[in-house]
Amino acid sequence: MEQWRGSESRLSWLYTQRMRIESPAFTEREMWSFLDEIVDFERRRLADRLEADSARLAKLVLNNPWDIPSPSGGSGSGPEWNAHDILAHIVVLSKFYGVLVSRVGSGKLTELELLPNVKDRDVAGEQLSSLPPDELLAFAQRDHQRTVAYLRSANAEAMRRRAVLYEGFSMSAQEIASMPLCAHLELHLDQLERTLRP
Repeated sequence: MEQWRGSESRLSWLYTQRMRIESPAFTEREMWSFLDEIVDFERRRLADRLEADSARLAKLVLNNPWDIPSPSGGSGSGPEWNAHDILAHIVVLSKFYGVLVSRVGSGKLTELELLPNVKDRDVAGEQLSSLPPDELLAFAQRDHQRTVAYLRSANAEAMRRRAVLYEGFSMSAQEIASMPLCAHLELHLDQLERTLRP
């Protein structure tokens, strides 16, 4: 214990003597500038992440040596879904959450009843499932490109804007891009990859 106390004292001395302490000089304006820089950094990373996810989707669909089968008629995300069902769901979530990011970020949407919209989204997925895989891929990638373009052009203020998604719960445009869009998409990419595995 005495050894740790001595180490802490030496570290404190080094911080005091050798490192410039910035926080006492920070103004509120500089603090917001610093936070904006972090949000912008994460915004650019989200754009790169979505581009990579879109490229991974294309590789899974186009380079798959086994044909993606016809839709199974499953209505859930469980094992009854086949690769075609998963792909149709990816198309719908890509559009729904991509539009949500841009509408929340632009300030056009401040409140949304998420549950009814999710149910409508799932109905749209069932309708899309009749399309062939190459058309579904084209739809998904078109929406990915739109969202990537928005992420690259938005500013920190836009990404911090929030919308109430149901009572007592809100998300920022950046949080929507990170979780319901990118993380959700990546979960289904993993699912699609497992399903296509011989």
